[in-house]
Amino acid sequence: MIAHLRGRLIAKAPYQAVVECGGVGYDVNISVTTFTSLPAEGAESALHIHTHVREDQIALFGFAERQEKTLFERLIGVSGIGPKLALTVLSGIAPERLVTAIRSSDHAMLTKVPGIGKKTAERVVLELKDKLDDLATALASPASAIAHGSLGEDVLSALVNLGYPRPAAEKAVSAALEDTASADFETLFRTAMGRIR
Repeated sequence: MIAHLRGRLIAKAPYQAVVECGGVGYDVNISVTTFTSLPAEGAESALHIHTHVREDQIALFGFAERQEKTLFERLIGVSGIGPKLALTVLSGIAPERLVTAIRSSDHAMLTKVPGIGKKTAERVVLELKDKLDDLATALASPASAIAHGSLGEDVLSALVNLGYPRPAAEKAVSAALEDTASADFETLFRTAMGRIR
């Protein structure tokens, strides 16, 4: 199984890239998210690869970030979602937003993706809602860290460690920061705890 490719990017387009490694050009299916992060053609690039084997085909699916590959593999584990649909989902919703949508049971967000109906969205939430904690932490947006500041991040971390869902904890910390602009940890923590319930 191929797990990683590093080589010269011969061609790229939304949903497809060709990477030359050792004189062999590998045709790789990619998401739009990965497409936008690839360098110019001719430059060296690296992709995390999922090798999908069927009776009639071996297909490579490439991702710029390891977390996106992990999310792809969890999606194709859901009944009724194949690799092409999983790639469409990852192209339609950024990984961090997708994880948040699944964990908060946001069916409306999921059904915006072509090919995902109400029943499929419900199945995705049912099967993955409690299996994405590691990805939620790994995909935590640097923008939220900047928005919350180090004190806000400390409070957010404390709430998540207490078992509160990250999206709810982030909202509570943001609201608490608006209420108590210059507070210490204890005051901010108490205010956020009051907001999260």
